[in-house]
Amino acid sequence: MNEQALEISSQELLLRLNDTLASQGDGQERLNQITEIVAHSMGVDVCSIYLHRDPKTLELCATKGLNPEAVHVTRLRVNEGLVGKVSRLSEPVNSADAPSEKGFRYMAETGEERFSSFLGVPIQRLGQMLGVLVVQTKESRSFLNSEVNTLAVVATVLAEMRETGIITGEGKALSALHTQPVTYNGLVAHDGFAEGRVLLHEPRVVITNPVSANPEKELTRLKNAIAELRGTVDYLLESQMQHTLSIEQREILETYRMFANSSGWLTRMEGNIATGLSAEAAVEKEQSEARARMEKSPDPYLRDRFHDLDDLFNRLLRILTGQGRNIKDDMPENPILIARNIGPGELLEYGKNLKGIVLEEGSVGSHATIIARAMAIPLIIHVKGITTEALNDDVIFIDSENQSVHLRPDEFVASAIHNRIEMAESVKATYAKIRNLPALTKDGKNIGLYINAGLMAELPNLERSGAEGVGLFRTELRFLNSSNIPTREDLAKQYSQVLDSAGGKRVIFRTVDIGSDKMVPYMKREEEPNPAMGWRAIRISLDKPGFLRMQCQALYNGAKGRPLSIMFPMVSSYDEFTQAKKICLIQLERFKKMGKVIPESLEIGAMLETPSLAFAPDDFYKSTDFISIGGNDLKQFFFAADRQNEKVRSRYHALYLSYLHFIEYICNRCKENKTKVSYCGEDAGNPEIAICLAAMGVETFSIRSASLGRVKHYLRQVDLEEIKGLINTARSEGKTTFTEGIKQVMVRCESSVT
Repeated sequence: MNEQALEISSQELLLRLNDTLASQGDGQERLNQITEIVAHSMGVDVCSIYLHRDPKTLELCATKGLNPEAVHVTRLRVNEGLVGKVSRLSEPVNSADAPSEKGFRYMAETGEERFSSFLGVPIQRLGQMLGVLVVQTKESRSFLNSEVNTLAVVATVLAEMRETGIITGEGKALSALHTQPVTYNGLVAHDGFAEGRVLLHEPRVVITNPVSANPEKELTRLKNAIAELRGTVDYLLESQMQHTLSIEQREILETYRMFANSSGWLTRMEGNIATGLSAEAAVEKEQSEARARMEKSPDPYLRDRFHDLDDLFNRLLRILTGQGRNIKDDMPENPILIARNIGPGELLEYGKNLKGIVLEEGSVGSHATIIARAMAIPLIIHVKGITTEALNDDVIFIDSENQSVHLRPDEFVASAIHNRIEMAESVKATYAKIRNLPALTKDGKNIGLYINAGLMAELPNLERSGAEGVGLFRTELRFLNSSNIPTREDLAKQYSQVLDSAGGKRVIFRTVDIGSDKMVPYMKREEEPNPAMGWRAIRISLDKPGFLRMQCQALYNGAKGRPLSIMFPMVSSYDEFTQAKKICLIQLERFKKMGKVIPESLEIGAMLETPSLAFAPDDFYKSTDFISIGGNDLKQFFFAADRQNEKVRSRYHALYLSYLHFIEYICNRCKENKTKVSYCGEDAGNPEIAICLAAMGVETFSIRSASLGRVKHYLRQVDLEEIKGLINTARSEGKTTFTEGIKQVMVRCESSVT
């Protein structure tokens, strides 16, 4: 059969399938009709449809030519046979002599021993493998490219049928997608329980018209949509180019434009329409195939660039279908946001209405994670596959204790989680009873407990948690969430509001910590091979002293004569601290000469986040009013383990005796020089770790408000001298960590929690 004839037959084939879409009957009847139509139209002896029962198992769900009694009986894993190979590789398998192929598996119950040739194509939709469509013939032959394309087009229509539930039904037929309970595992970025309804950040586009009898009309629709898309991209680029962009940001936007103007993807989509697909089905077919190719790429750069292309596909589909969602639309009751990833600005648009967040990607150190913690919203990351399974308004539970997400849970799972939520609330009530009591250990040491903050919305937690103050106020959030640099007046107003909300309690303002993964759109940055160890934080402030001068002036104005505490981030040497402190003091003298109100008192401290600063001369410890050990960064530099790389981050923890010994060294130097020392970071919110750090000499902790009650409770149960003795014993025995030792201590404390 020549190429033109095959193209015509594919159009006729899809039109016949379109009639099947509208026909009466259940899903099994439709599946049977599809195999009959495909076998007849393509002139083959066998057409079979295998669908996934679960991600690892395929089931023969319909056939024309194989033994009908094998339907819903024959099952195989994705690592078995040529059908499994198609699903596993997400690509066609075309063989003239299937039995001789490596990995071929003979299934006696199907009666397929009579057939030599084999062509299988994946039934997939946006990265989700749904099944495999197979044709076979008795004669030994390789299928033409046109036949492969025709079968791939049919598979696209089948994927849409599966998505919309047209080929599902009662009895042995597969149940509809998006209806069954599913449990996912992920990583906890912010703990807590949450129950609510799914709110998709990018709702899935549902295509109800995958087939069209009028290719010319569909081509016109596609070209008009492409023109609208390109106009949108051009506008986006022009508006963004008005700002100072880094090389990387400019490159991404230019790549975005390149994809939008590519003739290659348009040509392929036009070819899909010529086979009989509607414009939106043609777009989604190309998107699914591109996603399958990119996800197999070993090049992380290419995989990252696909996110740009994927976004363009989604924009194009929304233009064609009119489907989409605005963040300001009505949200479901108790919304739990589901997304592949999300930026901080987008997250702030949703506000504190969210009850939870679930991301397929994400990082424990990302800016969006910081925002979620600031708003006390439970967050689970690295939950693979949930965006393709969840639907808006589905019931969903977040269980951070077990690092799991339950989508559409059955009544037994829901009941168990409800019980645990009630238990968690009961424990919170226990912590509330000690809210106004000191964190006084059994050996008489009073540990100061402060909270971390960065948004005004977090300040009410200061009173509710019983904290003594704010040990870290992240001033960079105001810079990161603005397209232009904030004015001195705006900053002073915010700082004044923070101090007002603190009600006289101490607030430590950390100067801007930007750079690395926290880039502002109005500052140019050179490409860096290792941004976390590059031009960031105090290094930027010293290279651009006007930046630090402006922030100091805003802090003095915002203080309005009240006590003020300032802290510099990422200090690596005594010289850096001296330079930064000098800038602050010069601005203070300037205020005095101008007759302006100056702070009643001024504390200037440093975050110790680099091992080098621990070994600074005594003059450094004497000249700084306080030191805050920045555990998140210090730990990653101490272990040379990127805290945003989940493959290495989890290997190292703060209960390594080498790390505890290092913390003890820092605390001893602070004690010798009469310098106040605190510990700020996620680890300090874990009672097991906080107890050990306190035993090493840490006097104060700055942690998330949600963790404060729990940490206080356990500190009040322990004798720090006893803990220190146990740690020293573990050292002398040559142990690597103190995990087992602290667990035994915690068991003794557990009974008093409930």
